[in-house]
Amino acid sequence: MVAVTASGAASAAPAGAGPRRAPGPRPPTPSADRDRLRGLVAEMSPAELVGQLFVSRAYGHSATDPEPADAERNTALFGVRTAADLVARYHLGGVIYFAWAHNTRDPQQIAALSGGLQRAALASGAGIPLLLSTDQEHGAVARIGKPATLLPGAMALGARHAATGSTREALRAARIAGAELAAMGIRQDYAPVADVNVNPANPVIGVRSFGSDPHAVAELVAAQVAGYQGAGVAATAKHFPGHGDTETDSHVGLPVMRHTRAEWEELDEPPFRAAVEAGVDAVMTAHIVFPALDPSGDPATLSRPIVTGILRERLGFEGVVVTDALDMAGVRQKYGDDRVPVLALRAGCDQLLNPPDLPLAHRSVLAAVESGELTRARIEESVLRILELKERRGLFAQALPAAGAVDAVVGTAAHLAAADEITAGTTTLLADPDGLLPFDAASSPRLLVTGADPASPTGTSGPPAEVLARELTAAGCPATAVPAGGAAASAAGHAAVVVCTYNVPEGGGPQRTLVEELVATGVPVVAVAIRNPYDGARLPACAAELATYSWTDVAMRAAARVLAGAARPSGRLPVPVPGRYPRGHGLTYG
Repeated sequence: MVAVTASGAASAAPAGAGPRRAPGPRPPTPSADRDRLRGLVAEMSPAELVGQLFVSRAYGHSATDPEPADAERNTALFGVRTAADLVARYHLGGVIYFAWAHNTRDPQQIAALSGGLQRAALASGAGIPLLLSTDQEHGAVARIGKPATLLPGAMALGARHAATGSTREALRAARIAGAELAAMGIRQDYAPVADVNVNPANPVIGVRSFGSDPHAVAELVAAQVAGYQGAGVAATAKHFPGHGDTETDSHVGLPVMRHTRAEWEELDEPPFRAAVEAGVDAVMTAHIVFPALDPSGDPATLSRPIVTGILRERLGFEGVVVTDALDMAGVRQKYGDDRVPVLALRAGCDQLLNPPDLPLAHRSVLAAVESGELTRARIEESVLRILELKERRGLFAQALPAAGAVDAVVGTAAHLAAADEITAGTTTLLADPDGLLPFDAASSPRLLVTGADPASPTGTSGPPAEVLARELTAAGCPATAVPAGGAAASAAGHAAVVVCTYNVPEGGGPQRTLVEELVATGVPVVAVAIRNPYDGARLPACAAELATYSWTDVAMRAAARVLAGAARPSGRLPVPVPGRYPRGHGLTYG
């Protein structure tokens, strides 16, 4: 067993500090360390080698003492009761955390889970530390909520960048996010999103993208790579070769990207090139078909021309290539679950993320090695990259979260204040033709708040209308939240109605009907697009229109302060709203 220090974790740098090194090519692993890691790889059994390739989910809040239902789930899927046993049985290289797998109750619990999993890894087989990971993009996608700090998502940061041209706040946000993840023992984040969202109908990317301008997206991606990795967390640029112009969600289908090769080079390539040049630790593949890059019909995750020919050879990426989750429909339509992991490795991928049937996937890769379809040398190549990433993030020296790190780093007053400061610059005022805004808090105007009630993301304390009403009241504008069904009947006697809209579809649907009914009351209506900013083009004209790019508490608080005049709107659209506003549009108060 390899000796690895099990106490402590890489100390988190102050969130407001600059990166430890300027963005640039990833520093090579020192020859002595590389030789040591090669020695570890050479000593591993085939089963241990194959295990290092897999990053699996595991159910439960504890590594060794899960709730009975989670133990039953683990037993049914993996043949073991606990996450610790799962790590030991399959010699896993990593574990991914999900809220729905009950891994992320609170920061202290997460740190304890991370510590328990690392102890299990260090005590078994080759004794290699785990790379623990999650999707903490912030904004619309976050697995860890309060009391951790919730920050603006990518498009909100894009709105700030569109106004200032600066990447400082994107760097600052990633720095804070990375420091808090590291304190909880999570050392790989599946962020930033490097997709360029040029399709308003994209059902899965949208506000997860920094915007529609490839050069702006490239700058922000590079900044966030520096921020995460400066805090000791591996950044992962996703979803290669680009998922920004699709109309199918790869979770439920197989999208087809229709860009030509020239369009890909102009629109989709720049952010990934910027990530590689910034020294990104990992790149995640997309489960999309891209005929201009590979006419075979294979999804990019399984495409050697895309993964090896373009990502490795054209872009010169030498780090870890991780698949998007292998339980997604986009990668399972053409091949069976036994073939997908083998084909991903043949394409050039290194980490196999969350296969739907881990025992089958592990057996299938092991059988491919034994048959010669995959050589041991090919597997060793990927495992060496994975171990080098773990070495670079300090896991061989310090595998466990540092004692006291959660209290010292996660959700601190300084981080929460920084989140409010950053978010304050993202709210975008799109229209206010008659100068309705800001509301005059001094006169205590009575406001009604209503609208869409989407599933609450991590980071919300209730339906967006309720949160916004509470924050408006706190800002000096008394507000009452009512369900959409009774809003029109309740509008009379109010100074204005604020309606939250959420991804209004073509034709408008029930949300357009609601806004029409509210406008017909004669009470001024303010529409607040709380996710994609395209809603206004599908609604009747309102007295004023804003975009917040998210409906987390911090986003609703920033919007309330803008509405109440406690802050001036300063964000600008990082995407065009077809038929309505150009990219870069945004108003402020005179």
